Amino acid sequence: MDDPDGYFGERIAASYDESSADMFQEDAVDAAVDVLAELAGGGRALELGIGTGRIALPLARRGVPVHGIDLSRAMVARLRAKPGSDAIGVTIGDFATTRVDGTFAVAYLVFNTIMNLTTQDAQVACFRNVAAHLEPGGCFVIEVGVPDLRRLPPGQDVVPFHTSPTQWAFDVYDVATQAMSSNYVEVTDGRGDYTSIPFRYVWPAELDLMAQLAGLRRRERWDGWTRRAFTSESRQHISIWEKPS
Repeated sequence: MDDPDGYFGERIAASYDESSADMFQEDAVDAAVDVLAELAGGGRALELGIGTGRIALPLARRGVPVHGIDLSRAMVARLRAKPGSDAIGVTIGDFATTRVDGTFAVAYLVFNTIMNLTTQDAQVACFRNVAAHLEPGGCFVIEVGVPDLRRLPPGQDVVPFHTSPTQWAFDVYDVATQAMSSNYVEVTDGRGDYTSIPFRYVWPAELDLMAQLAGLRRRERWDGWTRRAFTSESRQHISIWEKPS
C-alpha cells in the first residue's frame, strides 16, 4: 500500500461519514461518550485512530481534553472541517508506535480499529504504547467484534455481509493466520469498482494477554456500551484494562 494515508486515503475519507452513518447515530455515539467521559474524570483522553472525529468531538464538548493519533491526513482533514475541532490536538502517525506529550486518564480504540493493525506484533506494540501514555490508574478501552467464525462452514472462507443490485460486500478469512479482509464491489454506470481492506481479527482472551504483557489488568468486559453482560452469544465487546496505581 503506497498511499501515505494507508487504506483510509481521500477516496475512503470523502464518503466515510455517510458509509458509516449507523455508527454516527446519536444513541450509538452518546453511549460510548458516556463511558469514556466517566473514565476520563477530570483527565485527558487519547483516541487512537481519531478519524473524522465521531467520538472525539462530542467527548470534547463534554469538557474532556482530547488528543488523537491517526495515520490518515485525509480523515483528519474531515475532522478539521467540523465545528469544535480546534479544541482537539492531532498527531499524524501510526497509533501502535507514535508517542505524544503528556499522560492520559483514558485511551481508547473504537469501531474495530484494533484490527487495522494487521500483525500480532503491531497489536502488542499498541498495548505497550498505550500503557506508556496512561497515568497510574488510567484505562485503555477497546470496542471490537468477536470473530464470527461460526458463520464459516467447513471449507468456506468467505462471508457476504451486504448484497444489492449495485453493491456487494464480503469478508474473507484465513483462520490459520487470523488475517482477514473486507471487500467491496460497487457498480456505477455499468462500471465496477473494487476495494479491499486488510485486518487481523483478535480474540478477547488474546487481548487480555496483550494487556498483561503491557502491564495492564482487565477491569471490565461488556457486550456493548450500555454495559450488558458479555456472554458466549455476544458478537462484540467493550473491554477496559487499567494501569495499576
